[in-house]
Amino acid sequence: MHVVVTGGGSGVGADVAQTLAASHHAVTIIGRTKAALAAQKLPHQTCDVTDAAAVETAFAAARVEQGPIEAVIANAGAAHSVPFHKMDVMDLQAMTDINLVGVFNVWKAALPDMQAAKAGRMIAVASTAGLKGYPYVSGYCAAKHGVIGLTRALALELAHTGITVNAVCPGFVETPMLVRSIDTIVEKTGMTREDAARSLSSSNPQKRFVQTGEVASAVMWLLSPAAQAVNGHALSLSGGEI
Repeated sequence: MHVVVTGGGSGVGADVAQTLAASHHAVTIIGRTKAALAAQKLPHQTCDVTDAAAVETAFAAARVEQGPIEAVIANAGAAHSVPFHKMDVMDLQAMTDINLVGVFNVWKAALPDMQAAKAGRMIAVASTAGLKGYPYVSGYCAAKHGVIGLTRALALELAHTGITVNAVCPGFVETPMLVRSIDTIVEKTGMTREDAARSLSSSNPQKRFVQTGEVASAVMWLLSPAAQAVNGHALSLSGGEI
């Protein structure tokens, strides 16, 4: 199976890509930073998922290199913390561009191959922020809620085609993005790093951060024959938070 993984240079995307490759899938990773992609030692294409034309070009190159695309993991994303009263429309646009429009662009680019094959898997790495609200990240929450809506609507639209569409919704995952979130809390509140980390992990009933390998395992299951009947689902990986 040829699988394209966006945001594949680090964090969840890198772990998903490496897990897929270890399971003998053909994997193409996509991201904005060539050095980070090259470090994964997997076939890769450099592009910004918010640029639809660049995404189409990257997917075309991936097809030439490894054949038709049979599954796509829309993982690229970013979070920005700011109180709502300090936000402007550009803050909201930035969050929807990377977290929602990016998913739309990569799914749109992958769809023709799957329609031709009458089979395929589309998976978004969303967030518990797509299932509930969190303070100070309203733009991120709005975008991730949009991803869940897109997932559920497209799943029904494609249900008769052999293509499934699902989302994985982890809570706080131990990644470089989480480190940046902790840095922001420390900078703005004066908390210690330990207290800042504890404040984030406290929303998880297991009192811990989700690990990238746990997200990768969920993705692997959604790609497997065992998940053929799973469609339009938002799978929470949150220790019971949701």
